[in-house]
Amino acid sequence: MSTFAFDVSHFLAGSLVLLSFFLLYQDRLPPLINIFAAQSLVLAVSIAWQAQTQNAPHLLVTAGIALCFKSIVIPFVLYRLIRDLRIHRTVETVVGIGPTMIAGMALVGLSMALMMRATSGIADLAREDLAFSLSVILLGLLMMVTRRNAVSQVIGFMSIENGLVLAATGAKGMPFVVEMSVAFSVLIALIVIGIFLFRIRERFDTVDVAILDRFRGERP
Repeated sequence: MSTFAFDVSHFLAGSLVLLSFFLLYQDRLPPLINIFAAQSLVLAVSIAWQAQTQNAPHLLVTAGIALCFKSIVIPFVLYRLIRDLRIHRTVETVVGIGPTMIAGMALVGLSMALMMRATSGIADLAREDLAFSLSVILLGLLMMVTRRNAVSQVIGFMSIENGLVLAATGAKGMPFVVEMSVAFSVLIALIVIGIFLFRIRERFDTVDVAILDRFRGERP
């Protein structure tokens, strides 16, 4: 791989990590959804670039899935859910933004140190993509832990899936059957997410998961 191709791949993977930090920083739902759409768009570009550099045309299917569903369809559906359910647009957090960002930087440093040590025998591009991917996954987990709003937790979960796809494409691509399973899993996740949020709204009149603690042990 040429130096230019390596640098572009490195830049795109690093951009995903940066956008994960932007997700952690946001405290309102509309910008949060916009940043997730941008992260998915960068993921689609990264996959398309990997398809060219690896001479793997089947990866273009994955890029198309990420572009259509994750950067367009899913954000549109989330916006509709926010509007139809009249969800409060401020994202409630368990801890402050400052400690969350510090914890995120620590997780990125940990993932870099861990993956660089554990993957010392493979190609440089795959090593760095795996390190960036683990960073995106850990930041997505951190977002799910530190957010109380169900919609923001769903976005954190889908950010984790973005990291998994980046890892798979960086490691010389995914089999076509895996790509299709990812597409169907996204569609199923949308259905489950919609039902999940509507049921929470109908039962508790809110999507703040902290409210659910009041109903632990409730009997029908």
